[in-house]
Amino acid sequence: MELLFQAELLTPEALPILLLALGLALSVAEAIAPGANFIVVGIALLGAGLVGLVFSPLASPFALALVALFFGAIAFYGYRELDLYGGKGQQQTRDSGSLIGTTGRVTETVTETAGEVKLSGGGFNPHYSARSIDGTIPEGSEVMVVDPGGGNVLTVESLSAIEDDIDRELAAGRDAIAEADASNAELDEEAGDGSESGSETEAVDDAEVETE
Repeated sequence: MELLFQAELLTPEALPILLLALGLALSVAEAIAPGANFIVVGIALLGAGLVGLVFSPLASPFALALVALFFGAIAFYGYRELDLYGGKGQQQTRDSGSLIGTTGRVTETVTETAGEVKLSGGGFNPHYSARSIDGTIPEGSEVMVVDPGGGNVLTVESLSAIEDDIDRELAAGRDAIAEADASNAELDEEAGDGSESGSETEAVDDAEVETE
């Protein structure tokens, strides 16, 4: 601390600028690594720095600490309760498990070794590195997260491929039902033929009895 004073970094004139610089650095860090919660502290320091620049008499370390706490409390509330960075009901920071099933769009062609996607409602920085399960997914394609990979590198699959799989399963189900219906119809027809043969035999027997 004494070194900071000697370097004139904690003087009333320099302290607000230092707080602004730290706040900006933390905000950038949050953009690079979303979910680290740097943004709350960054906003607190930015607010304190701005107040210190505008109101020079409040630029003492103690006063700016109180201002930073005030802005930090507001930022924390907004971050946790108001969903300022995500959709309603979804906080900006999401655990990796919640990413499963999330849809998005490919921003850089995704292969088994490289690629990037932008997730819908992905928060402050919705861009994630991504890999495909098999083959190449071209830029602009819609995808779904099938494996969050800890939130660092996502494994995604093209929605069109998923829809094709579903269509194939539905078609297979319809074919199975059609085959079952055809089989039942054949059994009913055979049963009907058997009944007709039995009736004809009974009629012949009755005729023979009457003749005798």
